[in-house]
Amino acid sequence: MAAELVRGQNHPLSQMRLEIRVAAGKPVVAAATLGDERGRIHGVEWVAHPGTPTLPGLEVSKQAAADHRLAVDLGAMPEAVHRVSVLLALPLGADGPTRFGAVAAPFVAVTGLDGTEVASYTITGLDAESAVVALELYRRQGAWKVRAVGQGYAGGLAELLTDQGLPQAAHLAGGINEAVARGLARSVAAPPPRTTDGDRTRQTATPGSGADGSGPTTPGATGAVAPQPSTSPYGAQGAVAPPSGYPADPAATQPAAPATGGPIDYSHPSRQTGAPPSPAPTVPPAPPGQAAQPVAGDATGWSMEERLYNQVWGMFEDLARTMAAYRSAVDFADSRMEKELDQALSDPRSRIGGQGEAAREAAQAKHAQLVDQARAALDRDLAQLAAESEVVEPALPLAFAGWDNPVWHGYRVPMEIPMALRLGDLHLPESPDLRIPMLVRLPLERGLWIDSGGGESLDGSFADSHELRRLALDTAVAHAARLLAVYPVGEFAVHVIDPAGSAAQALVPLVHTGVLAAPPAVGAAGVADVLARLTQRVDLVQMAVRGGAADSLPPGLDTAEQLLIVNDFPHGFDDRAVTQLRYLADEGPAVGVHLMMVADREDAAGYGPLLDPLWRSLMRLTPLPDDHLADPWVGHAWTYEPSLVPPGSQVLQRVLTEVATARTKYR
Repeated sequence: MAAELVRGQNHPLSQMRLEIRVAAGKPVVAAATLGDERGRIHGVEWVAHPGTPTLPGLEVSKQAAADHRLAVDLGAMPEAVHRVSVLLALPLGADGPTRFGAVAAPFVAVTGLDGTEVASYTITGLDAESAVVALELYRRQGAWKVRAVGQGYAGGLAELLTDQGLPQAAHLAGGINEAVARGLARSVAAPPPRTTDGDRTRQTATPGSGADGSGPTTPGATGAVAPQPSTSPYGAQGAVAPPSGYPADPAATQPAAPATGGPIDYSHPSRQTGAPPSPAPTVPPAPPGQAAQPVAGDATGWSMEERLYNQVWGMFEDLARTMAAYRSAVDFADSRMEKELDQALSDPRSRIGGQGEAAREAAQAKHAQLVDQARAALDRDLAQLAAESEVVEPALPLAFAGWDNPVWHGYRVPMEIPMALRLGDLHLPESPDLRIPMLVRLPLERGLWIDSGGGESLDGSFADSHELRRLALDTAVAHAARLLAVYPVGEFAVHVIDPAGSAAQALVPLVHTGVLAAPPAVGAAGVADVLARLTQRVDLVQMAVRGGAADSLPPGLDTAEQLLIVNDFPHGFDDRAVTQLRYLADEGPAVGVHLMMVADREDAAGYGPLLDPLWRSLMRLTPLPDDHLADPWVGHAWTYEPSLVPPGSQVLQRVLTEVATARTKYR
């Protein structure tokens, strides 16, 4: 059954040789870019366009046309290629529309070579944009998927290619437009219609008439010719991973596509004995002219938990892209106004008789119009995301929910480890009320560093050093309590190092409920003892795993995941202790030992570069709102806020008491 995608939604691909059909109603340029793991283009040789229509595993049309068929052979893609982005652009210099808002909504479909439709997407909501990323095919863990993108660019192909990291974007865009202009004089025939009975037309598309009343035709699929192999320019280049500090890529966690072409079975093979997963939600049809009503779990996945996880990260990507489009449009409006003002004022004649003032007013009016159009598009997308957030937030499972979510009131210790954990919220300055949950995969791949230094928040308020350290400790306790709460009984243990005992008040919830593996370690002897035991555990597990003798571990060894909270570092730590911490940070996560440092980096400046590897290996979080996280797509500076217990709430006490009770029964 074919999937009808909405913006941000993805779908597995079970075939390697595919055809991408495009129906736009008006002539458009179809192109495609190859990207690495971050979606970045390494050079012009990574772009298939009318001037260079063939790349390894990819072939596009040579002319602008109302209907296109793009041939894709995913099996022939170089190893360095992880994303294939399908681009549509309105040709320049042609007698036709210059923005997608003046034409029918373009329709794209992914089909097999036999014409069987796999997924389709109608690109709605475009206005001043003249180029758009329609779809992207992406590879994760050996499996390919398709995602509906619909990211438009008012600056055309040059702006789009620049956004994907191509340094020669403007030059290449000019070359594409020249190649298209040469081909516009030739007649481009539409693909022949499919003769099978299973062809499905654009049932969900917006009304298909353009400005002249002509509607788009549904392209057929008579079988694509696979591109001829050629010398790969990618062999000497490896895939580029996102820099440290970026939020995790949600697509990296999605399951492999099923091998058959039938309906997807969402039941996980290892959970066949459990309760069947909830059925995929059905999106109700939208009234004419209105956007579809959001539904919680409206994403692909093996379970409702994974569908919600993918939906949250889809919302994150949508907000990143729509904000990038808005900021790009505003920058374009600013640069255009400056250029027009410079031109008007550079001519002395324009400064006589009020002509200069008239030119200035005209330029400012155009600027205001462009900014208003961009803001209207942004407000439309933000309203849609806000509506989706209102539906998704109450439906989140325990591990994804905020502490103020009612799901915590009926808390019971879970039987299975969740796939991810909420560490806080992310938002952008243009939409401070729209919060996206920050989810990280479990088990933790990196330790955490809770920053207790730098006492100024984004709202201009200040916190003294004592208050900031208290907030940092409260954040650490909230994160540790959440980890304890979402793991099954006996599967997670927390240790605390507090050399001077300064964290005693903040640690009361953990200490009084008895959920800690041992009382907080104080003094030099306590620090040495905890670090020695944890480093020994890492050594033993590493030796057992490498030797293939995991069953030969000592009987008294705690095989649960271990979290070590270190307060007030580096006070009370000698050189040996610092070396052990570095060892735990580097080697611990692979064998289930994780660090959570509550520290001010300036306090550790005396150690010089010795601690740099330690800081780089940890994910920095803050107790105050701080715009220090960047996404791997467009590099936005996201404001992070920790997930804290509401003031006066007893939810933390109740949850930890339940964890302690379950642990007592388990023993």
